[in-house]
Amino acid sequence: MAKTPKPKPVKVAAVMAEYVTWLNRQPLADRSRDAYRAQVGRFIEWLTTSEHGGAALSEPSVRDWAVRDYKRAVKAKGWKPSSVNQALASIDNFYRSLDMSRPEVPREDLAQVAPRALDKDEQRRFIRAVQVAPAARDRAIALLFFYTGVRLAELTDLDDVDVAVSARRGRVTIRSGKGDTYREVPLNSVCREAMSDWALERSDQLNRRDVEDESAWWLSRTGSRMTARAIDMVVRRIAKDAGVSLSAHVLRHTCVTNLIRSGADVVLVAEIAGHKRLDTTRRYSLPSEADRDAAVEAVVIVD
Repeated sequence: MAKTPKPKPVKVAAVMAEYVTWLNRQPLADRSRDAYRAQVGRFIEWLTTSEHGGAALSEPSVRDWAVRDYKRAVKAKGWKPSSVNQALASIDNFYRSLDMSRPEVPREDLAQVAPRALDKDEQRRFIRAVQVAPAARDRAIALLFFYTGVRLAELTDLDDVDVAVSARRGRVTIRSGKGDTYREVPLNSVCREAMSDWALERSDQLNRRDVEDESAWWLSRTGSRMTARAIDMVVRRIAKDAGVSLSAHVLRHTCVTNLIRSGADVVLVAEIAGHKRLDTTRRYSLPSEADRDAAVEAVVIVD
């Protein structure tokens, strides 16, 4: 009887080193790059003990069976559908680095729920924490996310010419949003006041001539343009003071959810949020996990 051939060995360190070198050249956010690296590392380690071995890195048919088996393995460990899909997306990215097509492996179906947003109590706590934040810049950043729903990259890229504020009107201009789209987002009175306060402090910083990029709207204490990571950390620090766990992206979701649930027209909300497809905006009208919990709790019969 013919012996089953041993799987080709996987040189984990070499494979990962090549992938990381390729990954670092891709136009990705640091957090996305870190997530891909971690997920691919798990997959490569799993391959070393699987029946597929190194053949999964060069042979398309073996690749597909290997990724299907890996999907079954992580599901058996109790991974949620969203985590499974994140792993599959990372593996797709890995095979791109090998000049191979994506594995033919179906994604998990996800429950149709609204994107995560702060509930009303969390929103109140967050706004209170914003109001007592000592830095005008930080207050302006937090309120702009909360009331306009701009993306982190869009807020980071704002220049002074993109901000127009008066006593009665205000707007920020997003010149290159997702998909390189242009839009203008109105500012309510709370945002206008916060942006005006920061404008005064920003002018003082410019007058001290210790600024590297005078066109940047958001300046660090050292005078450089703030990075997306630094801006996200501002939001997270304020949220920590409020006892809330969130990111800038959760504030965007909260803004869009508030607009939809207040009865604003979906087309108008899509325009404000910079959504190309109305289906993206309509997701925010879906029930949240809290809505489902409340619905089930409401039918409890008390004797």
